[in-house]
Amino acid sequence: MSIARRLAVLAAAAAAVLVPTASAVAAQPSDVHAKIIDGREVDSAPWAARLFSDGRETCTATIIAPEWVLTAQHCVAGGGQLTFHIGDVDQTKGEQAAAKPGGVHIHDTADLALVNLDHPVQTQYSPLGEPGAVRNGQTVQTYGWGATCTDQPEINCQSKILKVADVRVTDVACSDYRGGTAVCATRGDGIPAGGDSGGPMFAGGVQVGVASTSDRQSNTAYANLTGYREWIKSVAGV
Repeated sequence: MSIARRLAVLAAAAAAVLVPTASAVAAQPSDVHAKIIDGREVDSAPWAARLFSDGRETCTATIIAPEWVLTAQHCVAGGGQLTFHIGDVDQTKGEQAAAKPGGVHIHDTADLALVNLDHPVQTQYSPLGEPGAVRNGQTVQTYGWGATCTDQPEINCQSKILKVADVRVTDVACSDYRGGTAVCATRGDGIPAGGDSGGPMFAGGVQVGVASTSDRQSNTAYANLTGYREWIKSVAGV
């Protein structure tokens, strides 16, 4: 099956693939969410942000500037009060911040969202890659607090500690959940799953992707943020 066809299948099945809810099944894009299965725990990630919606753990994110968090569009599409724990690998710790009223900005076509925080957070921000920062065949790192299991509802096996898994890039111009340009990759020592959505893909020390879809077994797609740098700059100034 071609990469394009496989990603179309993943997008159609995304509600069952990436949702960290009690049922682990959802029918609407607003419920779609991507946790690292296998992989390994992280010791430090000052740029990491855990996203909560109405107090419920939902997605992973990164802080890219004092008042700006980057995540996936489908992580914020359901509305609700968005809050974050920022700067600690333990999702129950870190500095707490909330979205400003009207502070959610979504891209028109890509699975990307920027959230304006209610106060500045001082930490080490995620460095964003420019076009060309990721290439086919490259081994890259994916991070998240998502599910670590496939044999039970993903809400039952969300990781308390941030995890990372290596994956291998197969395409830098495939499609994310919304049809935007994505980085597609195959499993290395782990694979993202429900709860990892919105989390980062790093290549060569810079963030190049935002988790969009995964089949929880062998394939994943990350919105290729290097192709949307002008939009990010226009909104967040970085």
